[in-house]
Amino acid sequence: MMTEHADTTATAAAGVRELAVKGAFEFTPKVFPDDRGLFVATYQRPLFADATGHAFPVHQASQSHSRRGVVRGVHFTSTPPGTAKHVYCARGRALDLVVDLRVGSPTFGTWDSVLLDQEHFRSTYLPVGVGHAFVALEDDTAMVYLMSGPFVTENEHAVSPLDPALGLPVTIEGVEPILSERDIVAPTLEQALELGLLPDYRTSCALEAAL
Repeated sequence: MMTEHADTTATAAAGVRELAVKGAFEFTPKVFPDDRGLFVATYQRPLFADATGHAFPVHQASQSHSRRGVVRGVHFTSTPPGTAKHVYCARGRALDLVVDLRVGSPTFGTWDSVLLDQEHFRSTYLPVGVGHAFVALEDDTAMVYLMSGPFVTENEHAVSPLDPALGLPVTIEGVEPILSERDIVAPTLEQALELGLLPDYRTSCALEAAL
């Protein structure tokens, strides 16, 4: 089962939208423009906690820069320890992809997408065990990740963003997807399942509840 955010161009009211992946959310903040520029709060604790049931415990903040056509993901963390992510685009435009990799989840194999840009300043929240990917739609697209745990190389895994069974919209017109070597050789969802790499849903939910 796959789904795509159908309306990425319409102006959404400030607030929260639950995504097709259970426990994942899209946040749309209010933007305050004036003759100097604008101001926007990309993370608001009360709004976030009301949606998810807990505040976000920021352990690490990371940033990536990508040229147009770069695809990063589908990345996930061994669970345990598990890592939740709050992601927004600080510059440029990206199609952000949330993929349910949790074995036993009612939305396992489902994905949803959110357009992250400099007009609406949306962000996405990925609970523990959920996979993340994005495709950069402009050169020098900067993505910021708030993470609930540290990045530990040996705990990080990937599923191929080109897996035809997932059908992720990672190819943009006129540009072949640009992937890292790690993502090129990543297993398909079915292969990762057979290898026992994927997070367990119940374990992921328990770790999420403890955040």
